[in-house]
Amino acid sequence: MKQNEAVLILDFGGQYSQLIARRIRDLNVYCEIKSYQTSADEIASSGYHGIIFSGGPDTVYDDQAPKCDKKIFDLEIPILGICYGAQLMAFSLGGEVDSAAIREYGKTEFQITAESPLFQGIDRRSVCWMSHTVYIKTPPAGFQITAVSSTCPVVSMQNTEKKLYATQFHPEVEHTLHGQEILHNFLYEICRCTGDWKMDSFIQTSVEQMKKTIGEKRVICALSGGVDSSVAAALVHRAVGKQLTCIFVDHGLLRKGEAEEVERVFRSQFDMNLVRVDAQARFLARLSGVTEPEQKRKIIGEEFIRVFEEEAKKIGQVDFLCQGTIYPDVVESGTGNSAVIKSHHNVGGLPKDIGFTGLVEPLRYLFKDEVRRVGAELGLPDTLVWRQPFPGPGLAIRIMGEVTADKLSILKDADAVFRDEIAKAGLDRKINQYFAVLTGIKSVGVMGDGRTYDNTIALRGVTTSDFMTADWARIPYDVLEQASSRIINEVKNVNRIVYDITSKPPATIEWE
Repeated sequence: MKQNEAVLILDFGGQYSQLIARRIRDLNVYCEIKSYQTSADEIASSGYHGIIFSGGPDTVYDDQAPKCDKKIFDLEIPILGICYGAQLMAFSLGGEVDSAAIREYGKTEFQITAESPLFQGIDRRSVCWMSHTVYIKTPPAGFQITAVSSTCPVVSMQNTEKKLYATQFHPEVEHTLHGQEILHNFLYEICRCTGDWKMDSFIQTSVEQMKKTIGEKRVICALSGGVDSSVAAALVHRAVGKQLTCIFVDHGLLRKGEAEEVERVFRSQFDMNLVRVDAQARFLARLSGVTEPEQKRKIIGEEFIRVFEEEAKKIGQVDFLCQGTIYPDVVESGTGNSAVIKSHHNVGGLPKDIGFTGLVEPLRYLFKDEVRRVGAELGLPDTLVWRQPFPGPGLAIRIMGEVTADKLSILKDADAVFRDEIAKAGLDRKINQYFAVLTGIKSVGVMGDGRTYDNTIALRGVTTSDFMTADWARIPYDVLEQASSRIINEVKNVNRIVYDITSKPPATIEWE
């Protein structure tokens, strides 16, 4: 979906490509991420206001390094190259790029040496985040060096006539002191964006596009009860009303009490066509004996679709399937130039013979906090908009190994206790995601006067702005102690609690 104005991010495999997009969205400018292989003709026809070259792990002078269409530099569209993108700009236009004698990684002081619209309002001396072993030794003809550091002769450069700008550092990361201001300058001073990317305009544009796409046809929404699918359902409902039927598959993998809450909200508050399908036995049968995480995800994704197909036949002709896919789902499933981290049931698990004419994914290019803002604009209750993020495969990927009814019961009870204690401590809005995991590990314990050999529950909490990276939450010890004590005393077959203090990366937020 394109707004009136948009910026393109060309992805060269950088780990921060999605973070760049997130920062641009924060500045009320719509952006899209596309592969570095996108042709100049395609870019020119799309009407972009600006282009950003992402960073990347490669070395520009290697034969196999990703290179863009050189015609892009002649489109007269402002370009900002970041890290690898800066080196590629220099290399492609005749500058000299070389291996650095001293690797720069982490916070680095730099000095602005020339006037530049990119640095408007920025202190002459500042701090940025570097991550490179290759550097620009000599800028191309027509370029001016605009900033230096003690070890890097070209921290930034510009060719204002051709609207080409480059920074060796990463303005998108929080460690760069004035990074957001630098991106703001590029968008508003150089690209002349006006900032029309707002949630109310997104809703209006999405509704109009869905009306045109769907017409008078019928839609089934894959309602899981999570924030994403709930907001997607509300958005499609605003567009087509009673043409939408929400299929709520109660696969038994939801958190404690959620199935009943989902039914109440959508059937009573929003007067939607809602079909609740009791499919727990069916899903557990399919998952019997399955221990491999990716296989679990694909089984659950496919079973979801099969249930929808069956329900569609009962309803009559249904042409479209709506899903709550969001941008991190797409990215982590290996879209574009990114590696596959894990497949998401909304992306990687779709069977080829889906049985519907089209797929409607109104949130496909939104980050999680943007989805919440859309939900609030649509009038969804706070209890739903601020509900904990929950994966489509549900508790199946928070149970290590085979999924059984007994394991589900243990995990549901433990997770409910943990969430209750977090809410009581007033941390439910401060910790972005928190949950319990049944680890599959059993250990020896002592309860009363007897020896036990029971399950270990891991508690997980993270803080994050975009869910692409995350830090483990520093939950107060007394809160952890109370949660641990309650789980041990209230949940059968559990005798040990551990807390996960791993960030993302290297771990993912979920355990599977």
